[in-house]
Amino acid sequence: PGKNAPLIILIHDWDGLTDYEVKRAEMLAEMGYAVFAADLFGKGVRPTEVKDKRQHTGELYKDREKMRRLLNGALAEAKRLGGNTGNAVAMGYCFGGAAVLEFARSGADLKGFATFHGGLQTPEGQNYEATKGSVLILHGTADTNITMDQFADLASELEQAGVRHEMITYSGAPHAFTVFGSNRYRKDADEKSWRRFSDYLEETL
Repeated sequence: PGKNAPLIILIHDWDGLTDYEVKRAEMLAEMGYAVFAADLFGKGVRPTEVKDKRQHTGELYKDREKMRRLLNGALAEAKRLGGNTGNAVAMGYCFGGAAVLEFARSGADLKGFATFHGGLQTPEGQNYEATKGSVLILHGTADTNITMDQFADLASELEQAGVRHEMITYSGAPHAFTVFGSNRYRKDADEKSWRRFSDYLEETL
């Protein structure tokens, strides 16, 4: 990507920054975007057991201030490396989607916040009053981890706060429907959601 290319801050899912996120970053780079793939767990932390994944995400879910510090640190590091933080979108998968919405609620000065099968619940005492950019939610209707009740609650919260948003569901798509090679992968939902995200980037950046 060129020197002033629009910037994407990419946040990983609950197994840390792995080949999956690298592949998505490469896809975005091929489209002409600069990508900073943040690592909220720390160098070398790549949990493989469910209990370890729960532990690492749980620590950040419990300590939202730490989560925000890490997100702001990622943005600062992207800027230090020459990233165009004045023309940027944050995107995330699963846990990373929840982190992206935390970033949005914190008032981060980004143009947009996009989540793929991300956590949607708002912690008690938080809201979207400070959100500056638009929000795009891409969600599987068959997701049993993140319910349609949570989806509806978020829509109401965003509307109430006056946040520009678009929320799309994909039939038959379970949690993690974009993860290549997994038994949850759904090609149709993955391709449609990626197309919508690609268009969103063009509209937003």
